Amino acid sequence: MKTTGRLTQLSIFHASILFFISFALICANEYTVDGLYEYSIPYESSLEDFNGISTPKCGYEIEQMDVSQVKHPNQIRLSLTGDPTEMAVTWTTNSVSHYEVVNYGVLETDLNFTALSISHQYKWHWLPGEGDYKYTSGFIHESLMVNLIPGRIHYYQIESNGVSSPILNFVAAPEAGSKVPISFLHTGDVGVFGTSVMVTKTIMERMEKKNFHGMVHCGDICYANKYNKKKPEWAAQHVWDTWGQMAEPVGSKMPYMTAIGNHELDEYESTFENGTIYSKRFIMPGNERYFSFGVGMVHFVAVSTDEDIHPGSTQGVWLDRTLGKIRNQRSKWPWLVVFQHRPIYNSGANHGNWTGANNYSYENWEMPTYEGWPEDYEALLIKHDVDLVLTGHVHHYERTWPVKDRDDVTQSYDDVTKPVHITCGHGGKDLYAIVWGTEDKNTYTDHHPRFSAARDNVHWGHCELEFLDEKRVRHSMFRMGESEVPAEEVVITRVRSGARRVGLDLGLILACLVWVSSYVRS
Repeated sequence: MKTTGRLTQLSIFHASILFFISFALICANEYTVDGLYEYSIPYESSLEDFNGISTPKCGYEIEQMDVSQVKHPNQIRLSLTGDPTEMAVTWTTNSVSHYEVVNYGVLETDLNFTALSISHQYKWHWLPGEGDYKYTSGFIHESLMVNLIPGRIHYYQIESNGVSSPILNFVAAPEAGSKVPISFLHTGDVGVFGTSVMVTKTIMERMEKKNFHGMVHCGDICYANKYNKKKPEWAAQHVWDTWGQMAEPVGSKMPYMTAIGNHELDEYESTFENGTIYSKRFIMPGNERYFSFGVGMVHFVAVSTDEDIHPGSTQGVWLDRTLGKIRNQRSKWPWLVVFQHRPIYNSGANHGNWTGANNYSYENWEMPTYEGWPEDYEALLIKHDVDLVLTGHVHHYERTWPVKDRDDVTQSYDDVTKPVHITCGHGGKDLYAIVWGTEDKNTYTDHHPRFSAARDNVHWGHCELEFLDEKRVRHSMFRMGESEVPAEEVVITRVRSGARRVGLDLGLILACLVWVSSYVRS
């Protein structure tokens, strides 16, 4: 199966072992909580109901969820594996039973397929003085639905911890080569603030108006790290649970695909999570930091910006090979989209363009430097005809013109031959409207390079992509609380699948014919 290694463990042997472990845990009854616990995400609130929101500040986090008291399946989230006949799903409960399954099918009234699951749990931050861990996660369950019909609606229901979830549904990824229109949401830098909830609510409203094939989240997912003085040194793992529950109305109905950000992977800025908690809570293809998957006529490639990407690095070699394989099948995947956390094109004063090194520092801590950014990386984008690059990290919205090598800019979206970069980092965290270290200097005051086509540092929101056919994609940006009409919308047309690609193929054929002719004459 084209999926992560831990999901391939779902065998009869594993099921029997899981039964034994689950039975022992039930007997111990360590995680059973008596009484009722009520928790809900305040989607129906207005901005005035949250504390501390004052543009560009996102205010305080919402009340955190205590996962140890939630018996029913929660934090339900789907993800793709790279195979359109599969869909992975993860959820959390406060205990585990001998029967943890997902029932699914193409009819809501006949869920005639059953997928087993694996369950795991982690503890975080040992406290020597207390002889205990500060946080114990719920039981995180992972399952894999197989034999799906590409492009069809499927229904599923989770039976876990003695409780059943509501019957939910999703659309399986269309087959590679299918030319049906594909629609994706994308966001970044979200967190669990009042603004995060309101952006999520806007996305939910968009889902009522339009069908989407998935979500791409470009890193900095929940900010469970110690990002300010409100959090203790051990950070706050409950934030992961709160974000998971906040994102459930989206992730339980479409695959939620993530690129890892610095606040998940960087040693200091993740408060020493180092990507371990990310890997426990998300099911992504490959090694889960960089991977690829196809959805109909679009192929997505995730990249980790907090790792080396030079030609001799593991990620650099992988990316070159992966993009090369996709490039040789552009008749199947005419659209090629890369998504990552840090942008290599950014016109705001904060952060700058990603060069492999941060433009800020911390006292008594040396920040790492990663090689290959941006020169080696951008060379691969150009070499393999990448169409779009989606990013976050910089807390604003920005869309570039087609661009390469910084100054090679085409200020038109007609018949583009260079990548278009879109930063959607305004998903909930503080906006970058003010230059760090100043009281009121706008981040856009001194720097508006020619590559920047549109930008916004004073509104939260999300972005959408609709791949209309082999040559046209519509990009839209919706501001928080405005789900009816996009704040901006452009249509990008491309020629790579047409004349340019045909020209390259004919060139190769002619070269081969010349070689064969000369060989025969000799």
